[in-house]
Amino acid sequence: MFRFPAILLYIFYLILFCNEEVNAEVKYFSFTKENPQISLSNTFPPAQGWPKAKLAEALLYLEEAGATAVIVIHHGQLVIEWGDTAQKTSSHSVRKSLLSGLYGIAVQKEYIDLSTTLQDWGIDDRPPCLTETEKQATVKQLLQARSGVYHLAAAESADMKMKRPSRGAFLPGQHWYYNNWDFNALGTIFERATDISIGEAFYAWIATRVGMRDFQSGDVQYKWEEVSLHPAYTFWISARDLALFGQLYLQEGRWGDSQVIPADWVRESTFPHSKMEKLGYGYMWWTHHSGAYFAAGFMGQRVLVYPQKNLVIVTRVFTGSPVFAGLSQKMRNELKKYVDPLTGGEFRNFIDLIIEAMPAKQDNQELQDPHK
Repeated sequence: MFRFPAILLYIFYLILFCNEEVNAEVKYFSFTKENPQISLSNTFPPAQGWPKAKLAEALLYLEEAGATAVIVIHHGQLVIEWGDTAQKTSSHSVRKSLLSGLYGIAVQKEYIDLSTTLQDWGIDDRPPCLTETEKQATVKQLLQARSGVYHLAAAESADMKMKRPSRGAFLPGQHWYYNNWDFNALGTIFERATDISIGEAFYAWIATRVGMRDFQSGDVQYKWEEVSLHPAYTFWISARDLALFGQLYLQEGRWGDSQVIPADWVRESTFPHSKMEKLGYGYMWWTHHSGAYFAAGFMGQRVLVYPQKNLVIVTRVFTGSPVFAGLSQKMRNELKKYVDPLTGGEFRNFIDLIIEAMPAKQDNQELQDPHK
């Protein structure tokens, strides 16, 4: 896919914004949208004091890396809002962190007890069915990806299939494995417990309460596969709606005067219950030793929450809109050839560029909730 060379765009920005003869009034700028119907600026006030050359460098780096939309919010202020941020695209595995938020509310409402087991919920799967030992896995262990159930699952990647342990290799709670079976079964348990679909719950319990403009209850679609009784649940959601979700977590579940997600749940679900070499894993959230945590999905879909820096970053890579759901797998595979993935390393580099651009006087400010 042809891209205008980013280095030329960067040179253009440097000439335009960094020339000493440029009027001092344009010393700083903001990459935000002017149309209030599109922009988040009516939710978050535009940030001030960010050096334009450094922001240009960060944004152009990300565009060249393959991102198609990005939002950066700092101290409740809008720093960057670039690309088609209103377009609903597949969240891929970011779906898991969205469901984690719903679980926090469902636990508070006493629909779900984390100590209950698969057996308690009547959960089984296609032959070879779950063993009695596997059925003793708790909801909490599924949230942690530590169920010990290594049944085939819907929407598994090639890497998941390669790394999946053999059935019975570990007891429930004994081993961490990024397990789509756990995540999909959690969707089944949630809907049995609440008697409401995931899409309806997310719309009523979260989306409407924080002012999401694009998400509707029908924007969660199910992916069924013959290998399992438990479908994957795909969220079709915009970058700007994900930014609100990230900001909600940064504010420990509070929005204005309302506690949308329990603060204790936000802290517990983003705590590293499992630790790997570089990262940790909470309740369907990835964690980092810096205190940051993030949701991550195929091709570079990410929602980063960095409490120590009062920072939220959302990146999207276009992999199709809801109309793509009806395409054959062969056609989807052909389209993937034209998608440039945003790697984890590239995302980390972008974070570093944003932190480097961060005005020093703002770095230690207390968190501001713009919705009070």
